[in-house]
Amino acid sequence: MSDFPRGYLAAGWNSGIKDTTLDFGVIYSEAPAAAAAVFTRNNFPGKPVVVGREHIAGGVLQAIVVNSKNSNVATGDPGLMLAREMCSLTAESLGIETTHVLPSSTGVIGRLPPIEKIHAACREAKARLRTADFHSFADAIRTTDKTVKLASRTLGNGVKLTIAAKGAGMIEPNMATMLVYAVTDAKIDAADLRRMLPCVANRSFNRITVDSDTSTSDTFVIMANGVSGHTIKFPDAAKSALDSDLEFDSKTDLPGLDANSNEFYRTFVELSQQVSRSIVSDGEGATKILEVRITEARSKDQALKIARSIANSPLIKTAIHGGDPNWGRIIMAVGKVFDEPVPFENLKIYFGDVLLEMTGTDQLPILQAYLKKPQIVLRVSLGLGKSEERVWGCDLSREYISINADYTT
Repeated sequence: MSDFPRGYLAAGWNSGIKDTTLDFGVIYSEAPAAAAAVFTRNNFPGKPVVVGREHIAGGVLQAIVVNSKNSNVATGDPGLMLAREMCSLTAESLGIETTHVLPSSTGVIGRLPPIEKIHAACREAKARLRTADFHSFADAIRTTDKTVKLASRTLGNGVKLTIAAKGAGMIEPNMATMLVYAVTDAKIDAADLRRMLPCVANRSFNRITVDSDTSTSDTFVIMANGVSGHTIKFPDAAKSALDSDLEFDSKTDLPGLDANSNEFYRTFVELSQQVSRSIVSDGEGATKILEVRITEARSKDQALKIARSIANSPLIKTAIHGGDPNWGRIIMAVGKVFDEPVPFENLKIYFGDVLLEMTGTDQLPILQAYLKKPQIVLRVSLGLGKSEERVWGCDLSREYISINADYTT
């Protein structure tokens, strides 16, 4: 039996946009699926995001169509027309409603994708969709990604959930992330999906950073076609609980959720965090994952601001890369969050399980040994309250500079 949700087909192939690698992908649900999405908050969204927002408003999708290697951003009316044509031509090929298709494009910004090649690829959709080949789809949506990002899980009741994603650079989401597509054969109302998706995003994709840049094309979509026959409910009460000061890793069952719904939600979060970490570990030029934990904060907002300040600091990222436990840089990053002052005497900084002694004691050998590890945990206790937050980031290497200095040349 397939590990992927029932009732879906997927494929990725080469349409010749830039080279001979895979660059075009489609996911298709054989039945109309309830759907929800969150998109970039960048003030210059890609044209597919503009169209995607229109189409997702109805709460139903049946196909997702994506091209890589050339984004469709800052391309004016021709770009908007192309995004609409991606939907109409794919819909015509599959025999479905145009508004049931969600488009995405990723790659270089400011250049109109090759229209004829995009058109031809969309017309091929039906012929290409033979199996649930999510691996080739996830491969086709990559740009500077070194690895394919794909995760699946089967729940206790037989419901299946799959997430395919891309992302390696221009990563600090402010809604969701990069391009992420989740599909399930559970039956979930669109209204419940709309409640659930931001909660999942805020516990995974909204907690990662590679370079502090929010993409113009970020898209996070979920489709639920109901083929399994198992219903998942996510009422307002559950969302309200998650919007409160609930601890980041709380295992408490959420109000209003039965056992199956709780399992689905937690699985969705766990898979999203798994994919999030794979994006960070595949960050452009990254050699180490940095997990920043802020504890004993006055509020979750304070904790998140300080966590982001640390994870996004080029000085800290380069110190992590070089294995240099320069804690003065951490103090700097905490202190530059101007609207959230923390008494210096309250601070406790941990590298892994080692409490930093900021009194001149030489812990350098111990800390240097720890910082050679591929996954680093940096914990900062603020001593002000009970709130906590967590952000995943990565180091900053010479390769990041090389990749982005030569990106279009």
